Amino acid sequence: MQKGGVIGEKIPTFLFKVVHFLRKCIFSVLSVGPIPEHIAFIMDGNRRYARLRNLKEGAGHDAGYFALMSMVIYCCELGIKYVTAYAFSIDNFKRGPEEVQYIMDLMMEKIEQMCQKDSIVNRYGVRIHFSGNLQLLSEPIRNATKKLMVVTANNSNVFLTLCVAYTSTDEIIHAIQKSCEEKWAENRESRFLYCGVINLVDIEKKMYMAIAPDPDIVVRTSGVNRLSNFLLWQSAGSYLFSTSALWQDFSFWHLVWVVMNFQRNQPRLEKKKKQL
Repeated sequence: MQKGGVIGEKIPTFLFKVVHFLRKCIFSVLSVGPIPEHIAFIMDGNRRYARLRNLKEGAGHDAGYFALMSMVIYCCELGIKYVTAYAFSIDNFKRGPEEVQYIMDLMMEKIEQMCQKDSIVNRYGVRIHFSGNLQLLSEPIRNATKKLMVVTANNSNVFLTLCVAYTSTDEIIHAIQKSCEEKWAENRESRFLYCGVINLVDIEKKMYMAIAPDPDIVVRTSGVNRLSNFLLWQSAGSYLFSTSALWQDFSFWHLVWVVMNFQRNQPRLEKKKKQL
């Protein structure tokens, strides 16, 4: 794959078919072991990528989009059903207004592209869902996210969740508030009949990420070893993988290595999950 493009867009058809065949062979070997159902990515390194290559401010985010689309295709070919990407944190709103506006404009541009009938997400059967406090986004972007979710609703090969205006603490507070409101409404409707206390299931049903199973793997790029307020509730039993590669440089071979390490650790992870 050439830098700055989705796989298959800038290479000759014959070469693309050869590369696709080789990937298929490698994935067939990997499929002998357990394949993760859900992999989540903390896409770190956008600004550093642009700085290292003397690109304009925000260019790293553009390249990051193409890296995400390529990774979704790899996951689709490997049989990974759920992919989640930390696209924009609530804390990112604290960045410079020009950078935030550039990211919002880019988000709108990419959403409009993905809404097209012949877009990469529709060609590969990718269903897209946006998770987070979407009320923090401008109305045009909120409407665009709703449109994309409707347009891709019938796709079923991969479920891609984009966490936008998201932090785990906000998600947990949201879930507790909604659970309290629902239980209070139940108690009021039943008058004197006691409806019980709020339990774990009530809270988990109100999570932004209730639409997907807990991730088997959480990948963080750019050599940083922290979750940065991402899926804190859901990642208690996940395999955490950190790599020094920037998100734009995270390749097919990185994914293969991640899955191989997951397979090697999977028995221990399953044992730990049963203890939770």
